[in-house]
Amino acid sequence: MSVYIMLSTLTPQGANTIKNNPERIKEVNKEVEKMGGKIISQYAVLGPYDFITIIEAPDNDTVTKISLEISARGSVKILTLAAVGIDDFIKSIK
Repeated sequence: MSVYIMLSTLTPQGANTIKNNPERIKEVNKEVEKMGGKIISQYAVLGPYDFITIIEAPDNDTVTKISLEISARGSVKILTLAAVGIDDFIKSIK
């Protein structure tokens, strides 16, 4: 499985949803798993992004589907980054 970092920013609609139903975050995480991803860790953060989610997915196609499906709802904007473990990175440059 590949690792990805999702940086998420709530839209006004998304912020209202979370304010009224904070558990919605965990519901979305379950939906991500149904789409083939696995949430490794997730953090609410201060700054330009509202959440950082570390996710495993079998491939770029799966994480693209997840990102687009969630973004299309209009509650959140997502920037998805592929992550490479340090050992794999070192191995690839030798």
